[in-house]
Amino acid sequence: MTMQIADSVPLSASDAKARAQAAAARDNLRTEPRAVRITIIALAMIFLTVFVVLPLVVVFAQAFSRGVLAYLAALAEPEALAAIRLTLLVAAISVGLNLVFGLVAAWAIAKFDFPGKTFLITLIDLPFSVSPVISGLVFVLLFGAQGYFGSWLRDHDIQILFAVPGIALATTFVTFPFVARALIPLMQEQGTQEEEAAISLGASGLQTFFRVTLPNIKWGVLYGVLLCNARAMGEFGAVSVVSGHIRGETNTMPLLVEILYNEYQFVAAFAIASLLAMLALITLIVKTVLERHLDEGQGPSDH
Repeated sequence: MTMQIADSVPLSASDAKARAQAAAARDNLRTEPRAVRITIIALAMIFLTVFVVLPLVVVFAQAFSRGVLAYLAALAEPEALAAIRLTLLVAAISVGLNLVFGLVAAWAIAKFDFPGKTFLITLIDLPFSVSPVISGLVFVLLFGAQGYFGSWLRDHDIQILFAVPGIALATTFVTFPFVARALIPLMQEQGTQEEEAAISLGASGLQTFFRVTLPNIKWGVLYGVLLCNARAMGEFGAVSVVSGHIRGETNTMPLLVEILYNEYQFVAAFAIASLLAMLALITLIVKTVLERHLDEGQGPSDH
C-alpha cells in the first residue's frame, strides 16, 4: 500500500507539471501587446471585407438594382433558363462520374498495395496543376475536326465538341480529384480491420463495401460531392474552350455571365452571377456542417 502511494506521487506531480506548462503556453499566446492583436485582427477583417464580403454585396446590389421584377425577368429569359438547365445537367453528369471514380480510386489506394499506386495518386492530382484552359485545348486536339479522332467522329456523325458531351468531359476532368481526395485520407485513417472482420465472417466484397465501408465514409462522400458540384457549376476556362459559345445551347451560367456583361446587360449578368454567388454561400454553409460531422465521425459513435 505504501509503495502504491509512493508510486502515485511522482505521477500526480508529473501531471500537475504538464498542466502547468500547458496553461503557461496558453497564457503566452495572449501576452502579445494589445495593439499588435488589434492590428492583426483588423488586417484580417479588412482583407475578408475587401476580397470576400464586398464583391458579394456588389453582385447582389447590381442584380437587384432595378428591382425584384427586373431580376426575376432576367432569370426567366429563355437564354438564362437554357444556361441554368445546361449547368445543372453537366454538374449532374460530372459529379456522378467523379463519385464512381472517387470511390473506386480511394478504395484501391487506401485498402490495397499494387504497382503504380504512387503514379495513380499523381494522376489524380494532375487537374490541380494543369490550367483548365489547357485541359480544354487537349479535348480540342482529341475530338476537334482536325484532332486525332475528329475524322472518325465526323464519319459516324458523333458530336463531342460544341455540345453537351464535350462540356461534360471538360468539366469532369477539372473536377475529378475532389471526391477521391476527400476520401483517400479518411479511408487510410480507418484502416482495413473492419473490412477484414466482415470478410472473415463470410461477407462478400460488395456486402463489405455497402455495409461496412460506405457507412463509415458517408460524410466524406458528401463532402467530396459538395466540392465537386460547386466547382462543376462554376467552371469557366475548360468549358469556354470546348463549348463554342452557341447561345441557348452550349452556354453554361459562367459563360452567359461573361456574354451578358460584354453586351452591357448588367442586370441580367449580375442576376445569373447572383445564383452562382448563392451557390457559393450554400456550399460554404454545408461544407461547415459536413466538416463538423467528419470530425465527430472519428469518434466511436460511427463505428
